[in-house]
Amino acid sequence: MRDADASPLVRIRSLLPGLARAEQRVAKVVLEDPAAVARRSITEVALAANTSETTVTRFCKAVGVGGYPQLRIALAADTARTEARTSRNLGGEIGPGDGLAEVIGKVSFADARAVEETADQLDVASLQSVIDLVAEAGRVDVYGVGASAFVAADLQQKLHRIGRISFAWSDTHIMLTSAAVLKPGDVAIGVSHTGATTDTVEALRVAREHGAATVAVTNFPRSPITEVADHVLTTAARETTFRSGATASRIAQLTVIDCLFIGVAQRHMEASVNALDATRDAVGSHRLGVRPDGRRRPRETGK
Repeated sequence: MRDADASPLVRIRSLLPGLARAEQRVAKVVLEDPAAVARRSITEVALAANTSETTVTRFCKAVGVGGYPQLRIALAADTARTEARTSRNLGGEIGPGDGLAEVIGKVSFADARAVEETADQLDVASLQSVIDLVAEAGRVDVYGVGASAFVAADLQQKLHRIGRISFAWSDTHIMLTSAAVLKPGDVAIGVSHTGATTDTVEALRVAREHGAATVAVTNFPRSPITEVADHVLTTAARETTFRSGATASRIAQLTVIDCLFIGVAQRHMEASVNALDATRDAVGSHRLGVRPDGRRRPRETGK
């Protein structure tokens, strides 16, 4: 994670499931009103979280900010950065009384912020390692269920278009079967927002047991899927009451997938460009108004 760039709130949300229960209470106090916490003393925050000052200090170390003074500074800076963007109250949850214009504003704000925050915290070195693996892999199998299955299919389609052997699976039995026939030199990628989807975690575990390199794409770097992954690529998207499994989490995943795909394509630039041209030409005749050679047909005149 690029700690210098990442928002402290992004880091806290991503680590929340792995924190001790008392530390989770501190996290919730911080996430509910970060601007207020930036002004409070450690004693006030401990009281609000029904815990001790020592626990607040442990929480700060657990989320990588050193101590409470550093947390207050980080929250104050983050609040200043986001104040202008949230001036229209776009950062909150969608309420039952929100008008359609407000819903549109909040949805688009959340989606755009998911991309921005994902890019800010994405570890470049980890991404480069995964690109190196995928670029030289004999075969790449991508696993995902539910909403993550669409992201898995998108990566498979992208890799297939540049001539990389790749498969996407969402059925549990087929995922496990495919994982069992992978071998050293192959790569298995599991996509799971929560990182706790049993089917995907189990498929990665089996792939790893058979010698394949394993990669997790998840919002939570301390979730179960990371225990069976050799490499972890993290997203930063919030899911709220109306937005569980929402577009924001998929857009964040697709941002990571796009960066991965482009990195792999760059490694085989000439072959990738040729493959993309060939696939575009192959489907060109199936677009209305386009000739088989890809050029647009002239518009007919007269009768």
